[in-house]
Amino acid sequence: MAGLVLPGPHAHAVTAAVPSGSSGPSGTGGGARALSGVSETPGPYAFAEESQRVEGALSTADAVLLEAGRSYRSTLPPSGKAHYRLELDATSTTYVSATAVPPAGVTASAVDGVKVTLEDGDGRSCDANTATFGAGRSTHPVAAWTVREISPRRSVCKDAGTYYVTVERAGADAGGASPEPWGLELVAVSEPPLDDSAATSAPEAWNSATPEPVEGKAVRRPGGAGFTRATLVGEGVWRDDIRPGRTLFYRVPVDWGQQLHVTAELGGTEPDTTGYVAAALDLDLYNPVRGYVTDLGVGYDGSQESDGLAPLPPVTYGNRQAAGSRADGMRFAGSYYLVAHLTAEVADEFGDEPVPLTLRVRLSGERQDGPGYQGRSVPPGIFTVTDQDRDAASEGTETGDDSAMKALAVGGIGTGSALLIGLGVWTVVARRQGAA
Repeated sequence: MAGLVLPGPHAHAVTAAVPSGSSGPSGTGGGARALSGVSETPGPYAFAEESQRVEGALSTADAVLLEAGRSYRSTLPPSGKAHYRLELDATSTTYVSATAVPPAGVTASAVDGVKVTLEDGDGRSCDANTATFGAGRSTHPVAAWTVREISPRRSVCKDAGTYYVTVERAGADAGGASPEPWGLELVAVSEPPLDDSAATSAPEAWNSATPEPVEGKAVRRPGGAGFTRATLVGEGVWRDDIRPGRTLFYRVPVDWGQQLHVTAELGGTEPDTTGYVAAALDLDLYNPVRGYVTDLGVGYDGSQESDGLAPLPPVTYGNRQAAGSRADGMRFAGSYYLVAHLTAEVADEFGDEPVPLTLRVRLSGERQDGPGYQGRSVPPGIFTVTDQDRDAASEGTETGDDSAMKALAVGGIGTGSALLIGLGVWTVVARRQGAA
């Protein structure tokens, strides 16, 4: 498997020490030298149901193995680094994402957050990414990703062998930083090489005009509590109420060739107030491997407020050539995640009552065929959008049913159990599709 990271102003993560339950096929190892101090009171985040618990090691020599297609649960200590190990081939690109979950009610600084680094066996850096809570200083689940990419543009980290992922706090020494350990969810995804060299350059031009927001009556769709429980939505107007300090997860299937446009609105609740919160709503967009793409912030004074994500290019394989821009993250089809957080400061100004949240989602552009991979991704189907996805998204569902990402959770059980359960899951899916 391989790993790759996209730099961005928001990287969110948590890392590394969790009591070891069982070694499993990947093994935890290094128990005496592993990090400790797991928080048993994480915030209201729904971890993948069957994540394998692992410990982040103090040294790379004791690092636990992470495998593509699996989900892991760990802990990020208040200080120090947590190390994990990858065994990569010389052809696949591998993505590792770390979702940091601070306990509810902890303090934070603007620079507090997570840093994820990927290095080869000789200690050479392949990629690094940092995510912080930003001006809102309100703790919530945040995710950062790192990548080992096989590309003619890269002269290092191309060989097969052992690689190391390091996760650490970004601003643990800053004033107001949270002193508690955080929860951590780790996932790894492998992307196969292309079957030819076509479509590998970044698009020279694309329609960057912002369309009018989708109109119509909002349909109520309660947001989910985590990536694997994200509520499925498509083009339309979707509504929920969000309390200060809470985070809602939605996912939008975006196919090859499509452009995603999103506007977020906070409804008016206090028309006569004089209060104001500059960074009340934070809406982050993540791609199918939970890689940060872009975000927006909405100020709030108790009256109606809205803003939209900056224009994004159509989804194409070649977008990965546009390094250092939000286009970089729009590199493959699949489920894109909208993560909405209402800062806890809103309660200080306007009380703890929920605030109406409306998401206006538009998909433009003609769907296209994918780039043509030589093999299958791990987990399978993570870079595709099915007719079933589109039909369900057009109607909206109250809870997510992302089979590809749920396969990550199943992978953490163990090889034998995962095989049996996986066969059962895919059998059920096949029967459902046949019935449809």
